[in-house]
Amino acid sequence: MEYLINWLPSSEYTYIKEMEFILEKWNLKEVDKFTDLVERTILKLSKNPKIGIYRKDMNTFSLVISKQTTLFYDILENKSQIDLIAFWNNKQNPKYFDTYIKLNL
Repeated sequence: MEYLINWLPSSEYTYIKEMEFILEKWNLKEVDKFTDLVERTILKLSKNPKIGIYRKDMNTFSLVISKQTTLFYDILENKSQIDLIAFWNNKQNPKYFDTYIKLNL
């Protein structure tokens, strides 16, 4: 069974921000690599939602996509759905994470 993937506003926002950062720092080829990596990761996640690590401190799951990026998500078992919360650049200050989460309100 595959889980439905639901992009929350914060995940859309942080995904775009991450692509902009990659484009600014590197080039379009690297952005394409990143988007391919995200697509493959989300496909794996839809088939096996618990491949990430449950973060008790945040009450959510996290999955390292690359050395630079971690995906945060929730599993809604009753809906067979995965809510993507945020794509987090691991070099960012964690104190800003709550700002992105508030975009879902």
